[in-house]
Amino acid sequence: MFLIGLTGGISTGKSTVSKVFRESGVPVIDADAIARYVVEPGKPAWHKIKAAFGNSVIKADSGELDREVLGRIIFDDVDKRRILNEITHPEIHRIVYKEVIKCFFLGHNFVVLDLPLLFETGIMLNLMHKIITVTCEEDIQLTRLMDRNHLSEADAKKRIKQQMPLEQKCNQSHFVIENSGTLQDTEEQTLKILSVLQDSNQHWKIRGVIFATAAILFSSIAWILNYKYKFISTN
Repeated sequence: MFLIGLTGGISTGKSTVSKVFRESGVPVIDADAIARYVVEPGKPAWHKIKAAFGNSVIKADSGELDREVLGRIIFDDVDKRRILNEITHPEIHRIVYKEVIKCFFLGHNFVVLDLPLLFETGIMLNLMHKIITVTCEEDIQLTRLMDRNHLSEADAKKRIKQQMPLEQKCNQSHFVIENSGTLQDTEEQTLKILSVLQDSNQHWKIRGVIFATAAILFSSIAWILNYKYKFISTN
């Protein structure tokens, strides 16, 4: 099994591409969904965030994180953003790795990892066999973000600037999906990439390496145990 990194900029349309993969039977591990899960009330990350940022980021009625308040704090302060990342990223990556292993044992040829900050963090970058970046025109991205998150133009621009420029991400990717046009156009681009990935035999190579390594490991353990047994028997 090999890993496909799906990334892009905020509000460029990664969820649209993820949906096409899912509907085609490809497992997609969504880092954003996991990020929301790890900060649910009572979770370890939730307690750490409350301790680091105070009760102002917690909704009094439900105990959930007030994402709007927290967003304003971290996007105005680099150090606060770093603190939040140090709290949440280890929890997120732990679950991502767990899901990847599950997909491997279920026999999937490859899995798509929806990682918005793949390039920014660099943590899982070297594990990706291929990288797909979803991009769109700047004015479209800005409008989508303003509409989706109910942000002012200034706040939306500030959030976009916190991420690596889309051009740089595209230059470092194996595939680029241009999502400025129609939904059908985006779906067609995604299906073409899917066809290329399905034709790849990379998953057999990786499985072969893993099974060969496991065989060597078990053989070594068996030899050691057999040697110890003979040693004990002769003494």
